[in-house]
Amino acid sequence: MVPTRQQALALFKQYNQSESLYKHALSVEAVMRHFANKYNEDEEKWGIIGLMHDVDYEQFPEEHCIKAKEILEKEQWPEDYIRAILSHAYDICTDVEPVHLMEKILYATDELTGLVTTAALVRPDKSIHSLKLKSMKKRWKDKRFAAKVDRSIITDGAQRLNMDLDELILETIEGMKTVAKELGLNGVSNE
Repeated sequence: MVPTRQQALALFKQYNQSESLYKHALSVEAVMRHFANKYNEDEEKWGIIGLMHDVDYEQFPEEHCIKAKEILEKEQWPEDYIRAILSHAYDICTDVEPVHLMEKILYATDELTGLVTTAALVRPDKSIHSLKLKSMKKRWKDKRFAAKVDRSIITDGAQRLNMDLDELILETIEGMKTVAKELGLNGVSNE
């Protein structure tokens, strides 16, 4: 079964109640859609994979990806969707190496969306629209800032993509801008 976004979202919400996890899923979905457009790939497929990459995380953090595979296989999702979702946690809790472009982008941007979100939220205007690369690079160097974000994964992801880290950051910001309001990153008034 090739899932629709509506089906994917219903399944995500079946396993997740956390608003922050939902916003993270939306941000990764938006970034995946952005990159799919950039590379003339299937935006719907890439977006759904981005949306669902942490489907099991809230209920099964200790079995992350193991449970995702079980959930998605039970729902008869296509193998390539499941493989891509498992690859985002390569060398953390899976041995599924990201090899396809879609997998590499998911792997590279998952952690990065968290850093971008945090960087936007500490801005006086709380807007992703005014977030600049210079500010992101400053935040990147400060290891205490968003300390849970594993910068080595982002760096490894950029290398796997043969993409300059600055470009990866800028493209991730651009993708997230498309859902700024939903993420609470549209500015102080969040309009």
